[in-house]
Amino acid sequence: MLITNVRPWGGDAVDLEVREGRIAAVRPAGTAVEAADSAVGEVNGRGRIALPAFTDVHVHLDSTRIGLPFREHTASPGVWNMMCNDRENWRDTPIPYTDVVAGTLERMIARGTTRVRSYAQVDADCKLERFEAVMAAKERFAHAADVEVMAFPQAGLLLEDGTIPLLEEALRGGATTIGGIDPCQLDRDPVRHLDIVFGLAEKYGVDVDIHLHEPGHMGIFSAELVFERTRSLGMEGRVSLSHAYDLANVHPDMTARLMEQMAELDIAWATVAPASGGTQFDLGRMTEAGIRVGLGEDGQRDYWSPYGNCDMLDRTWQLAFTHRLRNDRLIEHCAAIATIGGASIMDRTLPRLTNPDDRPGLAPGDRADIVLIDGETITSAVMDRGTDRTVLHDGQLVADGLVVLPRLAA
Repeated sequence: MLITNVRPWGGDAVDLEVREGRIAAVRPAGTAVEAADSAVGEVNGRGRIALPAFTDVHVHLDSTRIGLPFREHTASPGVWNMMCNDRENWRDTPIPYTDVVAGTLERMIARGTTRVRSYAQVDADCKLERFEAVMAAKERFAHAADVEVMAFPQAGLLLEDGTIPLLEEALRGGATTIGGIDPCQLDRDPVRHLDIVFGLAEKYGVDVDIHLHEPGHMGIFSAELVFERTRSLGMEGRVSLSHAYDLANVHPDMTARLMEQMAELDIAWATVAPASGGTQFDLGRMTEAGIRVGLGEDGQRDYWSPYGNCDMLDRTWQLAFTHRLRNDRLIEHCAAIATIGGASIMDRTLPRLTNPDDRPGLAPGDRADIVLIDGETITSAVMDRGTDRTVLHDGQLVADGLVVLPRLAA
């Protein structure tokens, strides 16, 4: 495959030569055709920007209304109330639920996301139905994206009978991450909650992701319990904190101490760029501290909120906006977080970003997961969020013009 006349990270125009799913060479624009005599295809970049494909490390594919009629938001505030509203409505779809889930993943791929970590709710209400729908979507689009599925106890672990055996069944059925949520605030027994989560992770050899909405010192207490278990079980590099937005909204010395422990234990942070009224983690400081930072879209126009459109470029804009960033290099850093930053969470063999000026992912030897987007610069592309996009996964063309292409015959 040849990808001609593209500008990696908005730089000078080059041709990218791709072999066996990886970038084999980067040559001056117009010179790669002669060198790549065995190329089997060509993509005309038309001077567009080339980025590593987007990585969404926090999305709820199982809780989506993408492709369905818009509806009034009916949930009351609070995690439990919104979860109950979801329970009351998620089955009520005019097309099969499995098609809604798959259609959401398809829309994400079409807009340039080829790596996805999705939650799949497992509880006494839905049992494994939602998990199985996400697994089916993963299989349906296996040619176009890498999808990790998380067994997630959205309703807690201890409030309803039967949740833990269902989670074990999901882990046996292909989930590669076990989730936990607000150990103090929801289950009100953080030690037992986290002992169960980490016990299942140890038993099945999977990663851990803790949904942490808890405020102030409650959130700090839960986070430190997570750190203790990560250290004692030797799970460095296999744990993430999602949201955790209030850990930066405490005394600066405490935030610095939390960041030091996250870096020491290689505990990643997945943010969805919330509109927080308080202090948020400083993206540059997190990166420079050695913490893997990734971005996700959370819900997709679901029963929790009307937000979400399957476009990680749009969420990159939101990340820059909610962190009040204006400098081009810092907005470009947001794009790096949305691409390689998240990829390094899903695949810990990939090097993490080292500083706000780090722009990896498009050099010889890198995996050819690439999105081409229109724009003068990275910042202008983030601001304008154009629709002229082409997407490659493992060196194969998988989407163009916001349409996912059919799977190639073997």
